[in-house]
Amino acid sequence: MKEVKSKDEYTDFKEVKKLTEDELKELNDCIQKLNSIQMQIGGIESQKFELLNLISSANEELKEVQKSLETTYGAVNIDISTGEIVEQEKESEPNTED
Repeated sequence: MKEVKSKDEYTDFKEVKKLTEDELKELNDCIQKLNSIQMQIGGIESQKFELLNLISSANEELKEVQKSLETTYGAVNIDISTGEIVEQEKESEPNTED
C-alpha cells in the first residue's frame, strides 16, 4: 500500500501568480472600452448600409422623375431653383469639307 503524504510534505507546488485587483480592473476596463467601440462601429456600419440602400432608391426615383419630365418637355435644361425651362443648344455638326 502507498504511503499517504501530509500536506506539509508537498513542497513542489508553485505559487500561483495573480494580478493585483487594480491591475485586473484596469485590464478589464480597457477590454470593455474596446468592446464598446467595436459595438458602436457595428451600429454605424449597419446605418451606413441602410443609407446606401436609401440613396440607391432616391437615385432611381430621380431617374424616373427626369424621364417623365423629358417625356413632357423634351431634352431641356431646368433651373431647379426657379423651375425655368431652357432649351438645350444643339451642337453644330463638325465641318468636314476640308
